[in-house]
Amino acid sequence: THAVLGLGAVSLPAGSRASVQTALRTLLTAPWPSQRDVRSWLQLLAVLQWVLSFLLLGTVSLLLLIYLVFTSFWPISALYLAWIIFDWDTPEKGGRRLPCLRRWPVWRHFRDYFPVKLVKTHDLSPSHNYIIGSHPHGILCVGAFCNFITGSTGFGELFPGIRPFLTTLAGNFRLPVFREYLMSGGLCPVTRRAIGYLLSKNGTGNAVAIVIGGAAESLSCRPGITTLILKNRKGFVRMALQHGAYLVPSFSFGENDLFRQVVFEEGSWMRSIQQRFQKMMGFAPCVFYGRGLMSVQSRGFLPYARPITTVVGEPVMVPKIEEPSCETVDMYHEMYIRSLLKLFNENKTKYGLSEADEMHIL
Repeated sequence: THAVLGLGAVSLPAGSRASVQTALRTLLTAPWPSQRDVRSWLQLLAVLQWVLSFLLLGTVSLLLLIYLVFTSFWPISALYLAWIIFDWDTPEKGGRRLPCLRRWPVWRHFRDYFPVKLVKTHDLSPSHNYIIGSHPHGILCVGAFCNFITGSTGFGELFPGIRPFLTTLAGNFRLPVFREYLMSGGLCPVTRRAIGYLLSKNGTGNAVAIVIGGAAESLSCRPGITTLILKNRKGFVRMALQHGAYLVPSFSFGENDLFRQVVFEEGSWMRSIQQRFQKMMGFAPCVFYGRGLMSVQSRGFLPYARPITTVVGEPVMVPKIEEPSCETVDMYHEMYIRSLLKLFNENKTKYGLSEADEMHIL
């Protein structure tokens, strides 16, 4: 009896065996993903994690820590709060960059999704400090992040001896966990204290990238239109003069093509709401969309795969003047704008624009 039961446990009817063999043959003959498909998936996942990190990491971390307060894990929230109080000034003092995060392999897939490219036109000497003006803002500053925060486009090889930093809203460094993520990559608050520290107390060879147009410029972001908010933005020039930092223009061609935005006309009530929100909160609530996760044809929050080429221009040499006059600030501001216009006009036809395209400065 035991022998019969044993045989019955392992044997299969002829029909079942045929079904299993057919399934195995189908599996073996099915087309496996090609290397190109695998690369595309990795690139999409790399962009997805970046978008989710910037949109959700800070908020989710804050809500989680608040939730833990009401559980038996409340010491975690208490200890982290104590850590933030102890570490409060670190973002204003150069941050806490981790070279290993900048070399994270995922950034290569992130770069290749668009792809993003960095172009050097002039050398930057490690014996000086620099303020790099990054234009345009776009929706999420993809070009600035990829080139100045990750090492995927070869900034360190193109500009040896130069340490790049990127500035962002100071409020981001008040969000738990997100602040650690930002500092590890080399981001710092866009405040006079933080920028002044990097330009005066961190030695030489520092390049602080500032997206000068800021949130206001993102409201005018749309494909085919190059509008910069720059005419009355002179604080970065004053800081450059006070610290003797050279001014370097940079332009990311293709930045405005990554998303589609609903642009409300000046004077409309929706535009008024956006501008008031931007003044109160520091960022503008844009109505935009990109591609979906599963299909390019669907709509979602991921950027479209459009080439981005960031061209770094010629430095404008700036003297050190502790108390520069308004006239001096205006003079170097005009010099910077002329250098930026030259950079734009010399490169626009190389990277996707036509000869007739112009840059509008507001």
